[in-house]
Order: sequence, then C-alpha cells, then structure tokens
Amino acid sequence: MGKKEMIQLLKGCGAIQFGRFVLTSGAVSDYYIDIKKAITNPKVLKKIGEAMAEYAEGYDVLAGMELGAVPLVVALSLETNIPYVIVRKEKKQHGTGKQIEGEDVKNKKVLIIEDVTTSGGSVIKTLQVLRENNAKVDEVVVVVDREGGAEEKLHGLDVSFIPILSVSDILKK
Repeated sequence: MGKKEMIQLLKGCGAIQFGRFVLTSGAVSDYYIDIKKAITNPKVLKKIGEAMAEYAEGYDVLAGMELGAVPLVVALSLETNIPYVIVRKEKKQHGTGKQIEGEDVKNKKVLIIEDVTTSGGSVIKTLQVLRENNAKVDEVVVVVDREGGAEEKLHGLDVSFIPILSVSDILKK
C-alpha cells in the first residue's frame, strides 16, 4: 500500500483532525493524528497491519505498549503469524507483577510497533523494558511519525526507525 492510499484511509476514518491539541509530550499542535479512530475501525486496522507486515520478517516476537499499540500489534500478529507481547506502562502491583504480557522475550528478536511518535518517550520506555528483559531490539515501526525527535533518539540507541507515514507526508497531501 502506498502512502497516498494510507493517508486517504486515515482521512476517511477521521483520524486526522485540525484545531488546538496538547500532545502526550506536552507540545501544542494545530493538528492531531487521532490514530484511535483508525485502529478501532476493522477495515483500516487490517490495512495498517498489511502495510506493517513487510517489516516484520525475521522477527520472533512483536511488541507494543498499552494502549494504542495493542490493536496494531494484534493486527500485525494475525497478518504474519508472529506472536506478540504487550508492554505495560508500569509493572502490575498484583498477581505476577509482570510488565510484559505474553511469552518470554529473552534472547528473542523483537520488533516494536507504535501508533504515533513525537519525541519518542513511550517507544523508548518500551525499548528499555524489553532490553531489561534481554530482548534483542533493533527496529521500531510506527504508523505516523510527528517528526518531533523520536527518530534521532532511537538512532542514538542503535534502533532503526521506520514510519509508515510522517506528518510531512500527511500535511503535503
């Protein structure tokens, strides 16, 4: 699927909005990529999973942080038959106390999936949790990069960064 088609899918489901928005990073923006509109639409979610599938080859496990990345990692898992794990923002305070739900990632090649990145904070946290659990992580695939520094930060951590779309792609169409 090309960028133009993906942009049309996101626009068509209302995932691209204009106004005044405060982002997770604290930055203020005059547009918002409401990827939840896309990942709760089964047709759009399936297309995103298909678009991400080409980057999953050679990985043992897929990983996504709760909440936004979970539908994406499930869709990609269904598309590729690669198992996935969910990374919690915080360790559970009850039961097993896990921060990673799913199979053990120790010594496995893990691909991180993310919905939207700006500064990269949540994806870096996901990376840290996985590496603390001895996962081999060298790549992140994101649906939309807001081009706020995530790519540079991840490269500094020896991780390749693959956006399906950048905000520049969206705003120029």
